[in-house]
Amino acid sequence: MAQKHVTCKKCVLKDSLMYDGVTLVTYAIEYPRFCSSCYKACLMKVNEYYKNRALEYRRYCETELFGMAIEQYKGDIENNFPVRVFEALSTFKVTYLCSCIISLYTDEYEFTGGAHGNTVRDSQTWNLQDCCLLALWQLVCCPPDYRSYILAAVEEQIRCEPEIYFENYKELICDTFNEDSFYCTPKRLVVYYQQYDIAPYSSGIREFLLPYSCCVI
Repeated sequence: MAQKHVTCKKCVLKDSLMYDGVTLVTYAIEYPRFCSSCYKACLMKVNEYYKNRALEYRRYCETELFGMAIEQYKGDIENNFPVRVFEALSTFKVTYLCSCIISLYTDEYEFTGGAHGNTVRDSQTWNLQDCCLLALWQLVCCPPDYRSYILAAVEEQIRCEPEIYFENYKELICDTFNEDSFYCTPKRLVVYYQQYDIAPYSSGIREFLLPYSCCVI
């Protein structure tokens, strides 16, 4: 990989929220802050984007999630159930950081009771030179169209271990396909599906690798 001209610092917002002297919600929200001697105006925009997202998620944790936890707490106390602590954790991973391209994904995990929590992933790929987000159709250009090419590649990879997917995965990979669910790495493009989209919870977030080629830029 070429020398990186952009560096990344991890920032964290975290707290424990108490009600009636009892901790009901804990949250930790990571977000990136990029720095470079180049692309300063664009990186200011990118940094503001992620900081605002983190602040918005903190507001959600301190209002909606905390309100849900209080209602759950009251019910637990009334019925002599163990008190459940809600948890929110937002982490990010920078998957490509080279020249004028930044690609990363964020996983937001929430636990509100039950057997397990739930994770939702989203991702962005930035072109700092033009100060814009790259779309999937700009990176995949094989005929007949980028969507058909990707879905065929996904189905081919699923056939290697179909037992970990839902039986009707052929329909689901089309119905739940999200053109924003991708990120770049140094060697390949990755498209992914959320938990439960095409496979049970135990299979996690499913990722499909598309090596760079004449079809994948």
